[in-house]
Amino acid sequence: MTGFLSLFRRLEGPQTVGRGPAFWGLFAVVLAVALAYPLVSDGYTVGNTVYFFVWVFIALSLCLIWGYGGSLSFGQTAFFGIAGYGYGILTINFGSAYGFTLVALVAAVAIAALFAVLLGYFMFFGRIAGVFLGIVTLAVTLMLERFMAQTAGPEWRIGSARLNGFNGMSGMPPLTIPWPGGPIVLFADVGLYYFVLGLLIFVYLGLRILMNSSFGNVIVAIRENPERAEMLGYDVRKYQLITFVIGAALAGLSGVLYTVWGQYITPSSMGMTAAALPLIWVAVGGRSDLTSTVIGTLMVLAAFQALTIYGSQYALVFMGVLLVLTVLIAPNGLVLGAMNWLGKLAARLTRRAG
Repeated sequence: MTGFLSLFRRLEGPQTVGRGPAFWGLFAVVLAVALAYPLVSDGYTVGNTVYFFVWVFIALSLCLIWGYGGSLSFGQTAFFGIAGYGYGILTINFGSAYGFTLVALVAAVAIAALFAVLLGYFMFFGRIAGVFLGIVTLAVTLMLERFMAQTAGPEWRIGSARLNGFNGMSGMPPLTIPWPGGPIVLFADVGLYYFVLGLLIFVYLGLRILMNSSFGNVIVAIRENPERAEMLGYDVRKYQLITFVIGAALAGLSGVLYTVWGQYITPSSMGMTAAALPLIWVAVGGRSDLTSTVIGTLMVLAAFQALTIYGSQYALVFMGVLLVLTVLIAPNGLVLGAMNWLGKLAARLTRRAG
């Protein structure tokens, strides 16, 4: 019981914005709206909403590595693609019976995390940092994208799963949950919406607890001054590697859910544009806070989606301009800046009322 209360208290802390009854009351209202949303919308629109939720996981992964850890990584889409292809290869070969898709989900995320362990070990224990870490992760991402794009021939297959080169893999089965009355198949509509929403809440709250723990405090200390953290006795490389692997697992989860949602995965998901977009979402939202990252990602994605429908030629230009304006006007993030301003305003009004 004491341990549970301790975890509950860590939902609030110095490393996350938002605390007290007002914040959690608003959180409950937003959650209630999200839960009721499928009741007032059609299945197609709800399925498209899942697409937005899927990208929040990769944004949170970058928030963890870059915002809290201070390591700018272009490799999140590499982990995204590895897990997406891993899920496709496993489920095409072994099918979806007996809940194997859930096993494939966990295994694909584990494969992405294992790759991160190998890559991160050589980077962090090799003392690669700063801009060079970004260069290495970008090189790995583009190398994987180029490699997968040339696997079009019939010889490029793993079991019965063809990689299909630039066209990518398709036809993967959706997530299937074993159930006494018959398996529940989560197509891209209401069922998958609630599954992904539940995962998103779990990950968000879990990351709040993690970042307000002693581990999170050390990660932020390393970001601010790694030499001082090392002098205090912390193994900086170990903490950076653990953060990198957790972030890779979240990016991998995003890749699997994307593959489940669309039932396809292509090498372009690891391309230059795909690698840059999460940076813009996180920068605009506010890279040093989880809540602002979630809000910023959903807002920018909604704007980007509207532009791709009504003015696709301006969509990427808009994203570039948005990033430049964010860096010039609010380098800590537009959403985080607005949240901090609202917090100060609320505190001032409370003092006057008191």
